[in-house]
Amino acid sequence: MADPGPVVSHIGVAVKDLTAAVAFYRDVLGVEPGPAESADGATIVSLLFAGTAVELLVPETPDSPVAKFLARRGPGIHHICFKVPNLDEALLRCRSLGYRLVDERARPGAGGHRVAFLHPTSTAGILLELTE
Repeated sequence: MADPGPVVSHIGVAVKDLTAAVAFYRDVLGVEPGPAESADGATIVSLLFAGTAVELLVPETPDSPVAKFLARRGPGIHHICFKVPNLDEALLRCRSLGYRLVDERARPGAGGHRVAFLHPTSTAGILLELTE
Protein backbone atom coordinates (compact mmCIF):
# COMPACT_ATOMS: atom_id res chain seq x y z
CA MET A 1 0.00 0.00 0.00
CA ALA A 2 1.31 3.47 -0.88
CA ASP A 3 2.25 5.90 1.87
CA PRO A 4 -0.71 8.28 2.34
CA GLY A 5 1.66 11.15 3.20
CA PRO A 6 0.95 13.57 6.01
CA VAL A 7 -2.29 13.13 7.91
CA VAL A 8 -4.10 15.35 10.39
CA SER A 9 -2.92 14.28 13.84
CA HIS A 10 -5.08 16.66 15.84
CA ILE A 11 -6.78 20.01 15.99
CA GLY A 12 -5.94 22.17 19.00
CA VAL A 13 -8.83 24.18 20.42
CA ALA A 14 -8.18 26.92 22.97
CA VAL A 15 -10.89 27.02 25.66
CA LYS A 16 -11.50 29.10 28.76
CA ASP A 17 -13.52 26.44 30.62
CA LEU A 18 -12.17 22.92 30.22
CA THR A 19 -15.02 21.30 32.17
CA ALA A 20 -17.69 22.85 29.94
CA ALA A 21 -15.76 22.03 26.76
CA VAL A 22 -15.23 18.39 27.76
CA ALA A 23 -18.92 18.09 28.67
CA PHE A 24 -20.02 18.80 25.09
CA TYR A 25 -17.78 16.14 23.55
CA ARG A 26 -18.60 13.57 26.25
CA ASP A 27 -22.31 14.23 26.81
CA VAL A 28 -23.42 15.19 23.30
CA LEU A 29 -21.00 13.32 21.03
CA GLY A 30 -20.27 10.38 23.35
CA VAL A 31 -16.48 10.73 23.17
CA GLU A 32 -14.59 9.90 26.36
CA PRO A 33 -11.80 12.35 27.13
CA GLY A 34 -8.28 11.09 27.66
CA PRO A 35 -6.36 11.96 30.81
CA ALA A 36 -5.30 15.58 31.24
CA GLU A 37 -1.64 16.34 30.64
CA SER A 38 0.56 19.43 30.62
CA ALA A 39 2.67 20.87 27.79
CA ASP A 40 3.70 24.41 26.82
CA GLY A 41 2.00 25.96 29.84
CA ALA A 42 -1.37 24.41 29.00
CA THR A 43 -3.51 21.61 30.34
CA ILE A 44 -4.47 19.40 27.40
CA VAL A 45 -7.32 16.91 27.15
CA SER A 46 -7.50 14.80 24.00
CA LEU A 47 -10.64 13.38 22.44
CA LEU A 48 -10.15 10.79 19.68
CA PHE A 49 -12.33 10.78 16.54
CA ALA A 50 -11.52 7.91 14.13
CA GLY A 51 -7.77 8.50 14.18
CA THR A 52 -7.80 12.29 14.50
CA ALA A 53 -7.91 13.96 17.89
CA VAL A 54 -9.34 17.22 19.15
CA GLU A 55 -7.06 18.62 21.84
CA LEU A 56 -8.74 21.01 24.25
CA LEU A 57 -6.17 23.51 25.54
CA VAL A 58 -6.60 25.64 28.64
CA PRO A 59 -3.78 27.88 29.90
CA GLU A 60 -2.03 27.09 33.17
CA THR A 61 -0.30 30.48 33.38
CA PRO A 62 -1.27 33.95 32.16
CA ASP A 63 1.87 34.21 29.97
CA SER A 64 1.50 30.85 28.18
CA PRO A 65 0.99 30.75 24.40
CA VAL A 66 -2.62 29.58 24.85
CA ALA A 67 -3.36 32.38 27.36
CA LYS A 68 -1.99 34.94 24.89
CA PHE A 69 -4.09 33.41 22.10
CA LEU A 70 -7.25 33.57 24.22
CA ALA A 71 -6.53 37.20 25.15
CA ARG A 72 -6.07 38.20 21.49
CA ARG A 73 -8.65 36.06 19.74
CA GLY A 74 -10.86 34.36 22.31
CA PRO A 75 -11.75 30.65 22.33
CA GLY A 76 -11.47 28.70 19.10
CA ILE A 77 -9.18 26.73 16.86
CA HIS A 78 -5.62 27.36 18.00
CA HIS A 79 -3.68 25.12 15.60
CA ILE A 80 -3.79 22.15 13.25
CA CYS A 81 -1.20 19.41 13.65
CA PHE A 82 0.01 17.27 10.75
CA LYS A 83 1.78 13.97 11.29
CA VAL A 84 4.79 13.64 8.98
CA PRO A 85 7.06 10.63 8.42
CA ASN A 86 10.26 12.50 9.37
CA LEU A 87 10.00 15.70 11.39
CA ASP A 88 13.64 16.73 11.04
CA GLU A 89 13.43 16.36 7.26
CA ALA A 90 10.17 18.37 7.15
CA LEU A 91 11.78 21.19 9.18
CA LEU A 92 14.76 21.21 6.81
CA ARG A 93 12.41 21.55 3.83
CA CYS A 94 10.50 24.35 5.59
CA ARG A 95 13.73 26.24 6.29
CA SER A 96 15.05 25.81 2.74
CA LEU A 97 11.75 27.04 1.29
CA GLY A 98 11.69 30.13 3.52
CA TYR A 99 8.87 29.23 5.92
CA ARG A 100 9.03 31.02 9.26
CA LEU A 101 9.49 28.55 12.09
CA VAL A 102 8.38 29.04 15.67
CA ASP A 103 10.59 26.09 16.62
CA GLU A 104 13.94 25.76 14.87
CA ARG A 105 14.26 22.23 16.24
CA ALA A 106 11.80 19.56 17.26
CA ARG A 107 10.94 19.59 20.95
CA PRO A 108 8.87 17.44 23.32
CA GLY A 109 5.13 17.96 23.06
CA ALA A 110 2.00 16.37 24.47
CA GLY A 111 2.03 12.60 24.75
CA GLY A 112 5.83 12.57 24.55
CA HIS A 113 5.74 13.25 20.79
CA ARG A 114 8.36 15.39 19.09
CA VAL A 115 6.75 18.54 17.69
CA ALA A 116 7.59 21.82 15.97
CA PHE A 117 5.39 24.79 15.06
CA LEU A 118 5.36 26.92 11.92
CA HIS A 119 4.47 30.59 12.24
CA PRO A 120 1.04 31.59 10.88
CA THR A 121 2.52 34.50 8.90
CA SER A 122 4.01 31.98 6.49
CA THR A 123 1.16 29.43 6.48
CA ALA A 124 -1.89 31.40 5.34
CA GLY A 125 -2.69 32.65 8.84
CA ILE A 126 -2.89 29.21 10.51
CA LEU A 127 -0.55 28.08 13.28
CA LEU A 128 0.62 24.67 12.09
CA GLU A 129 2.23 22.00 14.20
CA LEU A 130 4.23 19.11 12.75
CA THR A 131 4.79 15.84 14.59
CA GLU A 132 6.00 12.32 13.84
